[in-house]
Amino acid sequence: MPRLPRFQRVATVAPRQLTARDHEIIRLIHRHRFLRSHQIIALLGGSAQNLSRRLQWLFHHGYLERPRAQLEYYERSGSQTIAYGLGNKSSSLLQHDSGSPPASWSEKNRAIGRMYLAHALLVSDVMVSLELACRQHGVRLLHEDELKLPIETPLRWRVKLRAGTKLAVIPDRVFALEYPDQTGQMQRISYFLEADRGTMPVVRHKLSQTSFYRKLLAYEATWTNKVHQRHLGIPRFRVLTVTTSAARVKSLLDACSQLQRGHGLFLFADESVLQRELLSAVWQCGKAAALSALVDLPNQANSHVS
Repeated sequence: MPRLPRFQRVATVAPRQLTARDHEIIRLIHRHRFLRSHQIIALLGGSAQNLSRRLQWLFHHGYLERPRAQLEYYERSGSQTIAYGLGNKSSSLLQHDSGSPPASWSEKNRAIGRMYLAHALLVSDVMVSLELACRQHGVRLLHEDELKLPIETPLRWRVKLRAGTKLAVIPDRVFALEYPDQTGQMQRISYFLEADRGTMPVVRHKLSQTSFYRKLLAYEATWTNKVHQRHLGIPRFRVLTVTTSAARVKSLLDACSQLQRGHGLFLFADESVLQRELLSAVWQCGKAAALSALVDLPNQANSHVS
């Protein structure tokens, strides 16, 4: 059988019945937006060869997309596995399974650029690594679609700073970790994820200009004004930032030190943390010289925040 093209569909792939495994793949990609094939295999388990064949079949029959924005990266580095998004045929399945409104996924995927896809895949890298770590440690990971938040997703809210400036807050992802503490009591803490690829200036002269420091101010105001409790129904939260390098982490920590309070809300690490097991990894805290683990938290978030 001739090798099928990777980024162009062919009509010669034999039709088959959709399986329960296919539905799992589609729901998984819907949750994450984009996933690489090795991530799908890691999350679902089973035969890597069989799953790869199912992914190929789902692509050629229009249930999945292989965004062409990855083409240059793929051709330059054969070690990268193919990234998948949803195709239009998955829309009716999702609408039937969960009531999700129909969407033109193929058109959306064709419209994205390389930077958007790279950012989305960094978000997926973090979330998949986190899920695999949670499975190892018996920690429950609650995804955004499982949190039953009182506002619509994608999550977005506005805050007012002390000077009267209003800022929008749009996390890259929100999730919660639920785990027993040392006394056996169940604890839950929510996290807002920021996947920082180093393209945004850390600090700028005006708050009207986009910067990472402006993001920090917005999260600080969210905590100070208890927006997370009153509008989101989240008792306590922290902000998890994964960025490109140790030097970038230092720059973000320097910016965090300029906040008046709330430094302990923020945890930082560079991408090398994804090569380790995330729940036992040590994260740099915005609180001066402090380190933290994701599930080694006090009973009250306030005791960690200054």
